Amino acid sequence: MSSSARETRWLRERVTDDPGRAPLKRLTRGVARIGLRPYVAPMRIAIASDHAAVDLKTALREWLIDAGHEVADLGPDSHDSVDYPDYGYKLAEVVAEGTAERGIALCGSGIGISISVNRNPGVRCALVSEPLSAALAREHNNANVMAMGARLTGIDMAKACVTAFLDTDFAGGRHQRRVDKLSNPPSRETA
Repeated sequence: MSSSARETRWLRERVTDDPGRAPLKRLTRGVARIGLRPYVAPMRIAIASDHAAVDLKTALREWLIDAGHEVADLGPDSHDSVDYPDYGYKLAEVVAEGTAERGIALCGSGIGISISVNRNPGVRCALVSEPLSAALAREHNNANVMAMGARLTGIDMAKACVTAFLDTDFAGGRHQRRVDKLSNPPSRETA
């Protein structure tokens, strides 16, 4: 069995927690091609959401802890209405200062919280909805935060996205100068 076939099989098994559910073959083939490994070293991960994503946040937090990661849950703790920018800013600060290696931002659609996280120039947050975009966000953009929408993404797909995000290394090379530009936008006088 080729290395790519083993990686595809491994990811398909990880993605399909429910044995009655069909594996995500089309997506896992793309993810396997970009070099996922069957083990993710423990990391310090911060996770935050708004009220619409508390249940997904809680499920992902527990799953990540069970996988051996150190997880900082930045809130909220209830379904009471909150403003996603407050939690996005808090998550961005923790990742930018290096307290957490990676971050996971969640809200109803993933859009609002990703915008708030990206207001911090030390953070590159990618809104993802499937494993290939999560892996490419790491490989090409060196994203250190991923965002998802709890109203749009089920738990199995969310876990697959997180696995791809955590398990993919930044490729560097030609992508490095582009990432440098993301962290240092030109001033209005020089643009």
